[in-house]
Amino acid sequence: MQNNSKQPFDLTGHHALITGGTQGVGAAIAIALATAGSDVLLVGLHDDDTAQQTLNICRKQGVKADLLLADLSTAPKSYLPDLLKRTGELAPTLDLLINNVGTYIDKPYFEMDFETYQTTMHLNVTSGYFLTQAITRRWVEDGIRGRILFTGSINGVLSEPDHTAYDTSKGAVAAMVRTLCVTLAPMGIRVNALAPGLVRTPLTKVLDENQQLDSWMKFHTPNGKVPTADVCGGTAVFLLSDAAEHVQGQTLLIDGGMSVWQQPDPPEDWPV
Repeated sequence: MQNNSKQPFDLTGHHALITGGTQGVGAAIAIALATAGSDVLLVGLHDDDTAQQTLNICRKQGVKADLLLADLSTAPKSYLPDLLKRTGELAPTLDLLINNVGTYIDKPYFEMDFETYQTTMHLNVTSGYFLTQAITRRWVEDGIRGRILFTGSINGVLSEPDHTAYDTSKGAVAAMVRTLCVTLAPMGIRVNALAPGLVRTPLTKVLDENQQLDSWMKFHTPNGKVPTADVCGGTAVFLLSDAAEHVQGQTLLIDGGMSVWQQPDPPEDWPV
C-alpha cells in the first residue's frame, strides 16, 4: 500500500482559478479550496463588498487570494487574452480550473427569444468551453497535469416545465465534461463536474421571500433540506484532490436525494 504523508484532501501547493467565484456556489468552492490549502484566483464581474468579503475569508485561511475582473458574457476574444495574461502573472503554476460562472434568465418556451437563449448558453456552456481550451493548451505545453471542475445542475438530468434554455445548457455541461474527459485524460488532465440541486444563492433568493415555495421544495427533497451553497465546497475539494484521481468525466449530484426519488408520498391532507 502506498504511504503518502500528504493528506488526500490537502490542496496545499495548488492554485485555482474560479469563474463566478465571488458569490454563491463559486464563493463556497473558493472558500473550501482555500481552507484545504489552495491559493485562489476569483474571476468576477464587480469588485464590490461581496467580492471583498469572499477574498477576506479565503485570505484568513493563510493562502494567497486575488480578484480578476472579467465579463464572461462577452465573446471570448474580448476577455481571454487579458485574463490569461493576468492569470499567468498572479498564478504561473495554476493547475486547478473551476468553470462555475452561469446564469438563470429563462422564459416560458413559447416566449423564448434568441437573445435570452444565447446569453444562457453562452455563460453556462460556451465561456467554460473556451476558457478550458485556452488553459489546457498551456497545461499541455508546460506538462501540467491539471484538474478541471464544472458546475452543472440537477437540471442537467431532471427537467422542469418552461426551463428549456437553462435545462438545455446544464445538459450540455454534463456532455461537455464527458467529451473533455476522453479528450484530455490521456494528457493527464482530469475533468469532472458537481451538480447542485436547489441551494440558497442570489439566484434562488425567491425561496427566502416565499415560505410556501420553500416548504414545497423541502417536501420534494428526501432529506427535507434546501441548504446554503456551502454544501458544494467539500465535494469540490474531493473532486479536485488526489483522493479523486480515478474519478474522471463524472457529474456528481449534490441534491439531498431529489434525483433518486421518483415522487414523494402526498401529505395526508392532499386533495383527492
